[in-house]
Amino acid sequence: MNVAICGYGAGNVRSVEIALRRLGASITDDVAAADVAVLPGVGSARAAMAGLRERGHDEALRERFGAGQPIVGICLGLQLALDWTEEDGGVQGLGLVPGRALRLGGGRVPRMGWAEVGEHGAFYFAHAYAAETEHATEWSEGVVAEARLGSFVGCQFHPEKSGALGARYLEEALCLSRV
Repeated sequence: MNVAICGYGAGNVRSVEIALRRLGASITDDVAAADVAVLPGVGSARAAMAGLRERGHDEALRERFGAGQPIVGICLGLQLALDWTEEDGGVQGLGLVPGRALRLGGGRVPRMGWAEVGEHGAFYFAHAYAAETEHATEWSEGVVAEARLGSFVGCQFHPEKSGALGARYLEEALCLSRV
């Protein structure tokens, strides 16, 4: 499977690449021709969107989504797939999934560490913003942990940092997003 990692000048590209290679994926720079595109996530929304635009990944991801080609978003990658985020004073997202990302209120912010996702087990989280979308499919401590729409699946947690359970999730996400 050829996987394009949509880097934007920051983020967890290297750890995502290592996790994907462990699953047998070949990494390509060709977002349009890849079997799956992965939008990783660490960093700020404004800088990430600017980096995606600069590299042409924003339009490539919109075209992939419109054509029903698979995309996997991780953490900030899930938030960037939404219409808008309040981070950095408000930033327009890719608009793949209707919704918005809002700063977490109450509890620990940033939310870092291991937390249960539904009945699936514990995954590693590191975020200060969270998705609000009607396309949520899993939650963790009242926060959207996963959203799916069409050929897009996004998770708020970091499967690449979540051990064997995260590797299994990532493998399933890559396969399920191809359906």
